[in-house]
Amino acid sequence: QVRLAESGGGSVQAGGSLTLSCSASGYPASRSCMAWFRQVPGKEREGVAQINSEGVTTYADSAKGRFTLSTDNAKTTLNLQMNDLKAEDTAMYYCATDVSYWCLLREDRYSYWGQGTQVTVSS
Repeated sequence: QVRLAESGGGSVQAGGSLTLSCSASGYPASRSCMAWFRQVPGKEREGVAQINSEGVTTYADSAKGRFTLSTDNAKTTLNLQMNDLKAEDTAMYYCATDVSYWCLLREDRYSYWGQGTQVTVSS
């Protein structure tokens, strides 16, 4: 049974930093994709960053240069370090995973989701 649990969300002023963590279990880490998505009310969920089974990371344009994705060796924890936060980063952030060697940062390519953690950036 795949379980994902996010933590680390909160409120921060623009220019500040937050680190989100996702605790993952019950999935074959050696052949899985893991990712962070975010969603604001009334909009589609959008991909932020992902890592594949070989440790290769992919970032959305909005995250490049500001966000850093990392995992522990066993891929039981997925961290998203977010720096220089902007008001437009305000969203519910979700951790996701799927069993696949081919990772695409698209909502329909991920089968397992956490409950989300809210990030609010005030300007």
